[in-house]
Amino acid sequence: MFERLFPKRPKETKPLPDPTPQLALGALLVRIAMSDRDYQAPEVAAIDKILSGTFDLKPLDAAKLRATCEALERHAQGTSEYAEILRESVPYADRLGLAFAMWQVLLADGEHAAIEEATLHDIEAALGITPKDSADIKARALG
Repeated sequence: MFERLFPKRPKETKPLPDPTPQLALGALLVRIAMSDRDYQAPEVAAIDKILSGTFDLKPLDAAKLRATCEALERHAQGTSEYAEILRESVPYADRLGLAFAMWQVLLADGEHAAIEEATLHDIEAALGITPKDSADIKARALG
């Protein structure tokens, strides 16, 4: 009965933006945090902090960027597109720093899920990070 009185209007969805290095990094950070199907506030805070620090954004702007990245991650087919954007635009030494930041997201919720680590290693491989550098980053992140 109410449906006839108040018909549902179709939701207008904005088209997703084309991935940039900022969006690619954010989407990969979100992918790691969501890989264990338990996306928690500490992970969100870590992503916002990384985006804010990496791109010199105010906290609100970092949160908006993360929200866009969450939408991109939900609709992304795979890691390779985002990794390619970063591989082509970020020098190797800086990609090592990005991988360390990814570990910060993985560890933010106080848990170390195997699926998150596997996702992170897949991303590192797609970024062209060597296994030796990956192991060094892991050791540094775990302290």
